[in-house]
This record gives sequence, structure tokens and C-alpha cells, in this order.
Amino acid sequence: MKINILHRMVMALVISTLSLAGFSTAADGQREPQDEQKEQKRDQHEKQQEQKQQQKQQPQERVQRKSEQDQKQQQQRVQQQDQKQKQDQQQRERVQQKSDQDQKQQQQRVQQQQQQQERVQRQSEQNQNQQRAQQQQRQDQNQQQKQQQRLSQQQQQKLISQQQQRVVQYRQHLEQQDRLAQQNAALLQQQKRVAQYRFQEQYLERVRQQQIHLRDDRFDYDRDPYFYTAPIYRYNRGGSFYETNEYGAKTLRQAVNYGYDEGFRAGKADRDDRWGSNYKDSYAYRDANYGYSGYYVDRSDYNYYFRQGFRRGYEDGYNSRYQYGRFADGNYSILDTILSQILNFQALR
Repeated sequence: MKINILHRMVMALVISTLSLAGFSTAADGQREPQDEQKEQKRDQHEKQQEQKQQQKQQPQERVQRKSEQDQKQQQQRVQQQDQKQKQDQQQRERVQQKSDQDQKQQQQRVQQQQQQQERVQRQSEQNQNQQRAQQQQRQDQNQQQKQQQRLSQQQQQKLISQQQQRVVQYRQHLEQQDRLAQQNAALLQQQKRVAQYRFQEQYLERVRQQQIHLRDDRFDYDRDPYFYTAPIYRYNRGGSFYETNEYGAKTLRQAVNYGYDEGFRAGKADRDDRWGSNYKDSYAYRDANYGYSGYYVDRSDYNYYFRQGFRRGYEDGYNSRYQYGRFADGNYSILDTILSQILNFQALR
């Protein structure tokens, strides 16, 4: 009896224990799906948060990347500008170096030209000195010959007669030239050629002083060596040959030099007036009497050689150069070599 009761108590305990275990299992079975759902929700929520965080971070990252790209581009532009400045600086330096080289070469060329001109000038001066020495030697020889030779009395009288006739004709010619000078002066004023008008007035004043000297001069034919000195030179003008002595030759040399001096001044005057080059238009060229005293040579010979010098002087004066002459002691004079070429005197003995 007691055993059955104990057995039933044990069975009841077992059943109770099993019931409790089944309930716990069932409860656990019910709680497990709920926990999974909560876990899934948490996961979803975390994913959403992560997505939101990522979405928030993406614009910032884009801005950051854009800023980095801009900085990089800015750095590239700065580098390019620096490189461009360096290239420009190098180019300027090359241009400057080239310019310096060109200037140096130009200076060297100018120095070489100056040295060459100086050598030519020295050589020309040496040649002129030699020619003057030779000319002086010839003059000395001619002087000795002149002392040994004299013209006959008949020849002297012939020269004196010719000379007196030349002086009369020359004085008449000067009176006629005064009228032509006045006409030409009026024309220059109409043309407003101030410098050329001033030159002509100065030229006429020099001619007037010459006329006064000729009028007051008392020429001694008997004592002048020209009239008893034999000719020693021959020269060609217009295809004809003429003979003269040292005094006549000196007069022709003066004609060329006077012509060059007046021509240079006339050419410079036309250049100052901005007038076209035309040496024949000058009254002094047409007159060609300055320096002529009426003695020793015919006026036509003097006029011819005066104009030869005038033409060359005019060209030098108009072009501001010294191709045919030089300037010294306030006067323009023709080069000795050119003078010799123009006159081309040939010794008779």
C-alpha cells in the first residue's frame, strides 16, 4: 500500500517535471521566433543607419575629391605658369644674348670700318704729300727753266696787248652780270628759297669787292713775270690744246678751288631750302667769275674750270659729304688728286 502510494508520488513528480519541461520548451519555442525577428529588425536598422551614414558621407567624399582635384589642377596650373615664366625668361635671355651679340658684332664692324677709313685716309694723305712733293719739285724745276728762258720783246708786247683787251671786255661783262643777278634774286624771293637767296647775296658781295679791287688796281705790265715767262704746260679743253706758264696754271688751279668752295655753299643752301638738286640753276655757276682778275688766262678758260670745281662742290654740299674735297681754315677746297685729274697739265719740257 505504501509502495503504491510512493510509486504514484514518483510518477506524479515525473509527470510534473515533464510538464514543466514541455512548457519551458514550448515557451522557448515561442520566444525564439520573436528574438529572430528582433534580431532581423536590429540588422535592418543597422543597415539603414549604415546606408544613411554612407549617403551622408558620399557628398562629403565627393566634395573632398572635388577639392583635391581642384587643388591638384591649381597646382598643375601653377606649375605650368612657372614653367611658362621660366620658358619666357629663357626666351628673353636668349633674345637679350642675341641682341648683345648683334650689338657687339655691329660695334666690331663699325670699328673695322673706322680703322679701314683711317687707313685709307692715311694712305690718301701720304699720296697727297708725295704728289705735293713731286709737284713742288716740278715747280722748282720749272722755276729754274723760267729763269733760263724769257720771251722775246715782240712776244711780250703781244701778250700785253691781249691782256689789256681781256681786262676791258671783262669789266664790260661784269656790268651786264649785275642786271642778271638782280633778276635771279627776284626769282629766288618768289620761290621762297631763303638759303639760296642768302648765298647769292654773299656771292655778289664777294664779286663786288673783287670789282673794287680791279678798278683800283694799277697793273705793271713791264714788271710782271707772266709777260716774259715762256709756257711750260699744255692742257686740253673742248678738244683743243692750250699752252700757259706757271702763272696761268696757278690761275686755273684757283678757278677750280674757288668753284668748289662756291659750289659747296650753293649745294648746302639748296639742301637747306629742301630744293631739288640742280647745280646749273645757281647764279654763281652761270656767272663763274669769282676769283677772276681778268689776267693771265682767257675768261672762257677760267669760267670752264670754275664750273668744273663748282659742280663737284655742289654735289658734296647737297649730299653732306666730302667725296671731292675737304674743309680747312673756314674754306672748302678740292682734293689735289681731283684737281690734277681736272686740269691734266702736261709738261712741255
